[in-house]
Amino acid sequence: MNSLRHKEIQYVKGIGPKRAELLTKQLEIRTAYDLLHHFPTSYVDRTTIYRIRDIASEEAAIQLYGKFVGFSIAGEGAKTRLVGVFTDGTGSIEVVWFNAIKHIRQTIHEGEEYIIFGKPSLYGSRWSMSHPEIDTAQKAFEDQGMRGVYPLTETLRNRYITSRNIHEWVCTLLDSQQFFKETLPPMVMERYKLMPLDTAIREVHRPTSQASLQLARERLKFEELFMIQVDMLMRSRRRKGESQGFRFTRVGNFFNRFYNECLPFPLTDAQKRVVKEIRADVNTGHQMNRLVQGDVGSGKTLVALMALLLAIDNGYQTCLMAPTEILATQHFETISQMVAPIGINVKLLTGSTRAKARKEIHEQLADGSLHILIGTHAVLEDPVKFANLGLAVIDEQHRFGVAQRARLWAKNTTPPHVLVMTATPIPRTLAMTVYGDLDVSVIDQLPPGRKPVTTLLRYDEQRQQVLHGIGQQLREGRQAYIVYPLIDENDKLELRSLTEGYEDICETFRSYRVAFVHGRQKPAEKDHQMQLFASGQAQILVATTVIEVGVNVPNATTMVIENAERFGLSQLHQLRGRVGRGADRSFCILMSKRKLAKETRERLELMTQTTDGFVIAEADMKMRGPGDIEGTMQSGIPFELHIANLASDGPIIQIARTAAEELLNLDPLLCRPENMAFASALRQSIKRSADWSKIS
Repeated sequence: MNSLRHKEIQYVKGIGPKRAELLTKQLEIRTAYDLLHHFPTSYVDRTTIYRIRDIASEEAAIQLYGKFVGFSIAGEGAKTRLVGVFTDGTGSIEVVWFNAIKHIRQTIHEGEEYIIFGKPSLYGSRWSMSHPEIDTAQKAFEDQGMRGVYPLTETLRNRYITSRNIHEWVCTLLDSQQFFKETLPPMVMERYKLMPLDTAIREVHRPTSQASLQLARERLKFEELFMIQVDMLMRSRRRKGESQGFRFTRVGNFFNRFYNECLPFPLTDAQKRVVKEIRADVNTGHQMNRLVQGDVGSGKTLVALMALLLAIDNGYQTCLMAPTEILATQHFETISQMVAPIGINVKLLTGSTRAKARKEIHEQLADGSLHILIGTHAVLEDPVKFANLGLAVIDEQHRFGVAQRARLWAKNTTPPHVLVMTATPIPRTLAMTVYGDLDVSVIDQLPPGRKPVTTLLRYDEQRQQVLHGIGQQLREGRQAYIVYPLIDENDKLELRSLTEGYEDICETFRSYRVAFVHGRQKPAEKDHQMQLFASGQAQILVATTVIEVGVNVPNATTMVIENAERFGLSQLHQLRGRVGRGADRSFCILMSKRKLAKETRERLELMTQTTDGFVIAEADMKMRGPGDIEGTMQSGIPFELHIANLASDGPIIQIARTAAEELLNLDPLLCRPENMAFASALRQSIKRSADWSKIS
């Protein structure tokens, strides 16, 4: 494979410099190795020739054998199209081209025999086929069998590069390459009965059977995921072995007094378990890197606070970083109130902090008298210097870049312990990949007194009924959120906007005060509006998704989400978490148009069936893919996935994790002769521009 990694794509027969430039720009295919790892996303059966009179459905692509008996140009301007009439003696079908019309007329001739391949569509009483693959009869018969359909871009199609071209170039490489050298360790190959690499590469591009194709795809997926797991585990073990950390050996006065005198409610068993895991970590002499997952309202902040108190008891300063000013302020108010009776010095540092308060914070950090600094990105600024930072807590860490967080660790010679919190439930298989080098704790219980939120799906024609329900809650002294997908009206999108919604709500609920927040407001105005709602002066908060995290108003019992079909499951779940934070029964109303795609309806109906964030996260990932949960080079998947899918390949991820642990237990540095080929392949596959292995 090494020679293929260095063979520029332009030197593959049939490509050349101009096509090579296109392939690089559009698909990042630079070398022969890249081309061989541009795998088909689906396959078509080229073994059967259909008759036109037997076409019965629009579902599958089919092959037809016959002749073109005429061509005509229809439409004008941008709507111009070429229409050909294709017949096989049993009937005729229209073949339509919207692009490359001149090229088609020059290359396809009336009266010659062709095989066309494409998906038929029924227009009125006539069958039609758009932009089919076209081969001479002889060429098509030579190339029958299962054939891959390769991912392309519109630009490539417009430049006459087709899936068929990719297939031919791949076949050229396969025919010229005698053998692909095995990369996986022999122990792994034997234990998991994997198809050899040479066979897998050839089968995935030119399958001989469905069964063989399945084995080939499983082998190639396993290799990608196995490399990720080995890399993650090696980094994690190296960090634990090399990174020195402060030892918190003492459970002192602050921790004990808070536990005995200030706890707002008894800890759940899940919270106790996570506190014990943190205590064990900070007593090892190595830097802690732990991710705490917990659903909305599960009590993560309380667990984080107890970790902060443990650090303070051992003579260290602490900080808690949040991605937004609203969330940082919320944490500051909550934590300040909880620790006030035991004399903990807590300060808030954000972009809005005035110069005088900022100067005081800098002085107290320097002399060690400031125990907990809570803030936004402002904590990372150069003038912010700790006397002895021992523990850093990061809330919603996927909103911070790795390089940003690295600046925090640089504030100490010995890196502080790191506790990462997220209220975005992460499916286990994704956590094993994205956060595979962190230790993971899960708080999977809600504190006593928290009642599940009742979620209802309602349609536009039921709006009056929904407004009546909001009015009932307001008359009982409760508050309500109304969330919109847009700030202003957009002619191209048939969505309700905050500006028109705010006017309607003010008109409907004239006797109540309505506040509003959105992302374009200045921080001071946003905070003012939020404070009106949080203090109870405003009974309704009209908002965009800026309230997704960090808003805690226990008296708010109703949330209405307009155009709920526009939101992903996890985002809907995060928004829903703003209600149900008190002891009263709460409601989340998903407003939608009645005509919905099947998948969209299933997504909204799932929200009405469960409040379990992990169930929702699994479903969201299966429906939409892993998306950007991992963020941009976060904890980092330093590999490009060509065939594996984090959303659907959970079972393979778990097997790969087990195999990686088995391999590294026997050969931690991958230095045994039988593992050196794999070690070399691993090094060449890693796409990391900087080593963030010591950064969570």
